[in-house]
Amino acid sequence: MASKNKKQNEVDSVDADLGSESFDFPKEEEKVLKMWKEIDAFRTQLKLSENRKRFTFYDGPPFATGLPHYGHILAGTIKDTVTRWATQTGHHVERRFGWDCHGLPVEFEIDKKLGIKGPSDVLKMGVDNYNNECRSIVMRYSKEWEEIISRLGRWIDFQNDYKTLYPTFMESVWWVFKEIYKKKLVYRGFKVMPYSTSCCTPLSNFEAGQNYKDVQDPAVVITFPAIDDKGIDLGYSFLAWTTTPWTLPSNLALCMHPELDYVKIKDKKQEENQVYVLAEARLGEVFKSDQDYEILDKQKGSFFKGQKYRPLFSYFVDAVDEKAFQVLNDSYVTSDSGTGIVHQAPYFGEDDYRVCLEAKIITKVGPIMCPVDASGCFTGEVTDFAGQHVKDADKHIMKHLKEKNRLYSQATIQHQYPFCWRSDTPLLYKAVPSWFIKVEEIKDKLLENNAKTYWVPDFAKEKRFANWLSDARDWAISRNRFWGNPIPLWVSDDFEEVVCVGSIEELKELSGVQDITDIHKEFVDKITIPSKMGKGVLKRVPEVFDCWFESGSMPYAQVHYPFERKEEFENNFPADFIAEGIDQTRGWFYTLLVISTAIFDKPPFKNLITNGLVLAEDGQKMSKSRKNFPDPWETINKYGADSIRLYLISSPAVRGDAVKFVEKGVRDVIKDAFLPWVNASKFLIQNVERWEAEQNKKFFYEEISVYTGVNIMDKWLLSSIQSLLKFVRQEMNAYRLYTVLPRLVKFIDTLCNWYVRLNRKRLRGETGPEDSFFALNTLYNVLYWMIRLCAPFIPFLAESIYQRIKKYLGENAQKLEFASVHYLSIPEVNENLINSDTENLFEVMQRIIVLGRTLRDRKKLALRLPVKELVVIVENYAGIDSAIKNVESYIYEELNVKKFQLSLDKERYGIEMKAKPNFAVLATKVKDKMKKLSGLIEKMTDSEVQEFRKNGKFVLDGIELNLEDIVILPKLDTAKFSQYEPGFDKNVIELLDISPDEEMVNEGVLRDVVNRVQRLRKEYKLVPTDDIIIYYQVKPENCKLDNLFRNSIEYLESNLKKPVKTFESGSNLKIQGKSFDFLDGKVELWIEKVQSAES
Repeated sequence: MASKNKKQNEVDSVDADLGSESFDFPKEEEKVLKMWKEIDAFRTQLKLSENRKRFTFYDGPPFATGLPHYGHILAGTIKDTVTRWATQTGHHVERRFGWDCHGLPVEFEIDKKLGIKGPSDVLKMGVDNYNNECRSIVMRYSKEWEEIISRLGRWIDFQNDYKTLYPTFMESVWWVFKEIYKKKLVYRGFKVMPYSTSCCTPLSNFEAGQNYKDVQDPAVVITFPAIDDKGIDLGYSFLAWTTTPWTLPSNLALCMHPELDYVKIKDKKQEENQVYVLAEARLGEVFKSDQDYEILDKQKGSFFKGQKYRPLFSYFVDAVDEKAFQVLNDSYVTSDSGTGIVHQAPYFGEDDYRVCLEAKIITKVGPIMCPVDASGCFTGEVTDFAGQHVKDADKHIMKHLKEKNRLYSQATIQHQYPFCWRSDTPLLYKAVPSWFIKVEEIKDKLLENNAKTYWVPDFAKEKRFANWLSDARDWAISRNRFWGNPIPLWVSDDFEEVVCVGSIEELKELSGVQDITDIHKEFVDKITIPSKMGKGVLKRVPEVFDCWFESGSMPYAQVHYPFERKEEFENNFPADFIAEGIDQTRGWFYTLLVISTAIFDKPPFKNLITNGLVLAEDGQKMSKSRKNFPDPWETINKYGADSIRLYLISSPAVRGDAVKFVEKGVRDVIKDAFLPWVNASKFLIQNVERWEAEQNKKFFYEEISVYTGVNIMDKWLLSSIQSLLKFVRQEMNAYRLYTVLPRLVKFIDTLCNWYVRLNRKRLRGETGPEDSFFALNTLYNVLYWMIRLCAPFIPFLAESIYQRIKKYLGENAQKLEFASVHYLSIPEVNENLINSDTENLFEVMQRIIVLGRTLRDRKKLALRLPVKELVVIVENYAGIDSAIKNVESYIYEELNVKKFQLSLDKERYGIEMKAKPNFAVLATKVKDKMKKLSGLIEKMTDSEVQEFRKNGKFVLDGIELNLEDIVILPKLDTAKFSQYEPGFDKNVIELLDISPDEEMVNEGVLRDVVNRVQRLRKEYKLVPTDDIIIYYQVKPENCKLDNLFRNSIEYLESNLKKPVKTFESGSNLKIQGKSFDFLDGKVELWIEKVQSAES
């Protein structure tokens, strides 16, 4: 007996530890983290797997100058899940964290801190001092990143990280550049590019596309008087429109569409009856009424090609030849805005530059008429507005033009405009000298290599990314900044001699300087290379690399390729897997592909998952200033990391869609998935302990490879877990996380709310010790498979439950490779255990039970109240009449019915299938036809509805409907069968007899009493093996309830497995009773724990 009490104490301990009320998920995860640290779990896993096949993963480097947010958490969880899965399916996965250390994000912070306004300020303080300031903050939040990533359960190597500022990383970037240079894919040119005046540097086109905003800008119409070759006015003016008045001082041409109709009109609003030319399609926008103008002539735009006009300003008249200040033609001009005539400032617009270049008004080699400095202010060339920031100068320019009678009209317009992604200031389009990679030259190869990759979701590859590649332009990889990897080009003053350096050793050899350990700008700019062409010494160009070039080079630079690990890298390139947010289609994914295609003509990766944005609950971008999202640490401390992980990776974001982060969704994961799983494992442990106490021997799990038992429920569960394993393996091979998680959660429901609940008696030993062992062993096998399967997705809870049940593995429990669930392999699929017929049968059984509960709820019939009869009609299921006998006992028990009747003939009960419109779906599809269509749907015959169900579609009034457009319901002949409540779900029709019956009401009361006693047991923290006595007292005496209790003691004792006595026999009870109302009386219940003599 002492042994039994010892076992019982252990059960009590487990119960307290695992009980759903006391299980604190965040604290439990902290225990797991402590255990992982003690056993050095991640490094041990790497050690155990080091001889396996390599699975290569690249982690895109974030900046450590900002804190991680839910978008980082989502991407990190996807990466961790896939790499854990790869490890547990027979691979070795090196996972190194990386840091982006150079570039605008860092410089912008320092510029704010030191009040730096432009490059001259940096040169004053010294590049070395400036870069030291940058170096000091690059890892500002690295500790916070490591803490939250580790707390979220992500296993990644921070000690063996890579940083883009490491000399080894920077040297590999030099090698990458030289390889591209050797292929003649690098050139220096002048190009109109998005330019950040706040950061004093050009941006690439994909950077410019990251931050568009709605803004209000001036919209002005300017007059350009037509003149002849001698400069004499021709009596009319062109009306040109612009939203950037600051570009007007640089005007060199006008542009009209060659095929559009343009009209010469007399403006009646003006006293002088001025004559203007504009697009005919824009008359209604420029003039309020057709009474305000008179059309004098109409011509195509091509008619005006070559027509001269009087320059707006004289700043650049002497710098250009006679080809300037004339009308040009190009099809980019449209008639959907402005006047249909566009002014051309070739050094401030991409199309302007192209059109003027083709017209030979400008040349690629200059001179450049770009009178705006690095900070966005006019230079001295524009004498009237020198020193003014161009956006501030807009109003002064408009005032000047008005005084010169060249401003026809002015207004404002709201439109989308690109802003700097780092400083959040408006970008300018400006011609700047830059170093470019000839992306357009390799565009076809980019598309070919993209086609070799596999993306989830597919649309991001086929549409978003492929479209971006199709329109890709040459990539400006240089930045006129200081804190970055210097472009390794040494040139003569006239740029005729250029040397590209590909390594530190090469620079030593060429320069004669041997002491080179750091290759940042402040060190290498001092180094010169003797000219081989007699041009003195070559100096390094001043630009540094765009930090995107560095992150795109990380596959090679993180391992110092080709200077180290050359063979290892080449054997494992391209990467098996990468993942980042969908915004990286124009960022990291793009730069990776450009560089790998340029060097190796290969894609850089095989498989990619890209996730959508994580928005705040209000659908807006998460904003610290608006405080519209919960702090990640608060959410972790409240709900734990597993719940956040599962919530995010089962959201639409994993399919590339945006998702609103709703805290309730995280809480629901615990309620709907985790607690049932915890309670199932608790129930297993309690009953294993009970079995051990009763049998006086240890329980050890026996692996089930072939099922030889006879229990249909065991057979079904074993088949279901194997089918799940098969499905998850198949979907994970296809990187479809979004299909996996719903099935995992559904199986947790299957395990806990079906198998465990319907097998309580067997698991508790009420059907004998042998059958109890079979049930417990089946449950253990399934939980053991389930834990291993879920470990990559739910790493903490899987580990927590595994550590509790590991002791039943026998000798294996002590082996190193069994120390953590994350050392174990994902189970292989055992086809011998899969029985689709059994799974189909249980699917129908579940449908019957769930539908029956729905019918009870609809009629407000508590489950404790028995009902007379349930009639079930199952369609399209051969052999259901014999198969249903295997599970009908569960239907009786779960629905509390006295009689269960299976019928194959719905006509016998006068049932017809009818359809109703699904208004929520259909209304948006048919709109104004909804009323008529609703009537037609409701008039559909049984045979038409059956045809609809069979084919999945049906045509009514010329409109093709799908099954989602309608709701199908059974219609019962209520005249003959009024006692039945009908229900329908897929192929199951149910009729539930809802007529009342006193005997069944009494039985319902007794079932409810049993249920209340079980709840009291739980409340008093009693476990099944505790010896107890239940006492009761009914008031008033001799009421219906009192008589029911006196006549039902045997029933209660049979169901409770404990003695039931009247209160009088236990009148010295010291515990508090609990009262409940039933029928016409009130019963008070007590539970007394009996202390055994041996205890």
